[in-house]
Amino acid sequence: MMRKIEYPGIAEWPELVKRPTQNFEDLEAGIAQTFQLVRVQGDAALRELAQKYDGAQLENLLASPEELAVAESLLSEELKQAILQTYSNIQLFHAQQAEQSKPVETMPGVTCWRKSVPIDSVGLYIPGGTAPLFSTLLMLGVPARLAGCPEVVLCTPPAKDGSVHPAILYTATLLGIAKVVKAGGAQAIAAMAFGTESVPAVNKIFGPGNQYVTVAKQMLSKTGVAIDLPAGPSEVLVIADDSANPAFVAADLLSQAEHGADSQVVLLTNSAEVLSQVEKELQAQLELLPRKGFAAKALSNSIGVVLLSVEEMIAFSNLYAPEHLILSISNFEEVLDKITNAGSVFLGNYSPESAGDYASGTNHTLPTNGYARAYSGVSLDSFVKKITFQHITPAGLQNIGKTIEVMAAAEGLEAHKNAVTIRLKEVKNV
Repeated sequence: MMRKIEYPGIAEWPELVKRPTQNFEDLEAGIAQTFQLVRVQGDAALRELAQKYDGAQLENLLASPEELAVAESLLSEELKQAILQTYSNIQLFHAQQAEQSKPVETMPGVTCWRKSVPIDSVGLYIPGGTAPLFSTLLMLGVPARLAGCPEVVLCTPPAKDGSVHPAILYTATLLGIAKVVKAGGAQAIAAMAFGTESVPAVNKIFGPGNQYVTVAKQMLSKTGVAIDLPAGPSEVLVIADDSANPAFVAADLLSQAEHGADSQVVLLTNSAEVLSQVEKELQAQLELLPRKGFAAKALSNSIGVVLLSVEEMIAFSNLYAPEHLILSISNFEEVLDKITNAGSVFLGNYSPESAGDYASGTNHTLPTNGYARAYSGVSLDSFVKKITFQHITPAGLQNIGKTIEVMAAAEGLEAHKNAVTIRLKEVKNV
């Protein structure tokens, strides 16, 4: 069960917010070999590695139009309706993020503005296997399409028979993604980064994955290919006072713990009685979970902390910077302005974290491992570049020219100064 800590002093907090250490350096050499193999051999390497790691013998790396067309008939009406509702909610929320840029005249004759331009090509990595994450495909595919990215490539590992889960294929069709590549692991990341005969090279890669995918994405920083954000094990922090429902809190903690043994869950409360009640609920609910082993291991690496007040709990949470933050407290409205570091926040007893994971409309691709101190989750902005424009009239150059000349001269950059001076002479002669 969770490790219990009662009333730790502020000096102890930095140690308590540390995540379990992960050393991935020993994976880098093998991943570098995979990168080189895919660079040199292209599609042949992807087929070879699909056989080696997925047990799949592939004739075609791309899902065929027939496979995409038949996927819908393989899903229940209930699941299709759930996917459509989720699609609608995600689209509605992300469509509101579009930036309407207005030109600004910073001084007479000097006009500046900014424009959002879609990234030319993006790659989406969606884990498959026993838990095909079609929800993540919606989270990434909807904003990619809203942004207007001309090319969207999807990579997902095949099953042993060479198939892709129909929920992923149905969702891809819904999103208008026709290029579905049957490739997983570091080799899929390499294919999207460098390109093969069947897989176009992309400018930015999105999506979660195992430790090999995580390290492969991090290694791309040296190649000029961008990634969505640093990834790590999933995590949740729950702040609960005596108004919280212990059964709800336990369910939220377990919903995150079942992701994997390396997930971390944290409970903060100002009531030792609440902590005790939550622990009893954790024991009872854990026994009923199919993924009990994963959840139990994650709980053993997690903590329950009793603090003096809601204010202290918010301060601790800001230091921890959780991926998911749940406020199971009365009057949560009064503390919202004090939350400065979190990926996504869930308010009140009836806002479970799984709502954000699936269907409320917010994005579930979020910063972990404390990166919420500096990173945002995936949004419409993740799929666009912001390009600035400026137009200066002859009169505008006369207004701003002296300022530029003085600053350029002070920095010893004479050519910068001359680029203005030569124009001002021309303006004066007109």
